[in-house]
Amino acid sequence: MSVSDLSASGSSRSAGGNAAIVIDGVAQAYGTPGDARYVVALESTSLTIQRGELMCLIGPSGCGKSTLLNLIGGLATPSAGRITIDGDVVRGPSPKKVAYVFQENALFPWRTVLDNVKLGMAFQGVSKSDRDARAHEALQAVGLDDFAEHYPGQLSGGMKQRAQLARALGLKTDFLLMDEPFAALDEQTRMVLGEDLSQLLARTGKTIVFVTHSLVEAVFLADRVAVMTARPGRIKEIMKVEEGHPRAPSFMTSDKLGQLRNHLYELLRDEIRKTMGETRP
Repeated sequence: MSVSDLSASGSSRSAGGNAAIVIDGVAQAYGTPGDARYVVALESTSLTIQRGELMCLIGPSGCGKSTLLNLIGGLATPSAGRITIDGDVVRGPSPKKVAYVFQENALFPWRTVLDNVKLGMAFQGVSKSDRDARAHEALQAVGLDDFAEHYPGQLSGGMKQRAQLARALGLKTDFLLMDEPFAALDEQTRMVLGEDLSQLLARTGKTIVFVTHSLVEAVFLADRVAVMTARPGRIKEIMKVEEGHPRAPSFMTSDKLGQLRNHLYELLRDEIRKTMGETRP
């Protein structure tokens, strides 16, 4: 069975969906042209993300994955092109519409898990009377309600990431941006959290953009994977993963996942070598 057969079988959650995020001819550069420190991070990048799908961005280090995620979230302004969410041009952060989960532990160590989750709601403008119930609901969704009164220092790495996810879920946004949220965790924990995220996606129908370096993680989680070139980053190919959510643990060890992972590696191999050539002394 070929990769094209694998990506064409089954039904897609995004099939028949409508465009939720549109990235149109986006470029991003840093510094002044002609200066030795001038860097073009993204170039002519276009991508449409359908409502309710999980789109993974994958590519070699420095290709602009996180830059693109920041542009979608309104944390930066593109040098050229535009990004729209629900038809509105992104001109800055929209905390009532878009939530973020970062790679780094962004929990405040002096606040309990519950208070960390409620803090995001305070920034969003949720009334004090609603915060407690919403925070407990979010913690229940990630299996952490029994640890609501614990402090981050009392949690494992995986539990801290689940707490960060709960904080994002508590905002009840339609869009979730995730920047390598499981990168610092061991492989076993990453696999389990990936299963949890797939179940969460099936329940909530959120639109998720997920940055990762892991080929297996990309295939296991994504409805589609956008493969990016070496810097300056562009979309090289978009690979579909036609597998329903929630993803069964058996999919992790299936031939189908293995073949799709291998196809991603074939797409990325030359891009990684280009990056190595840039950085080699």
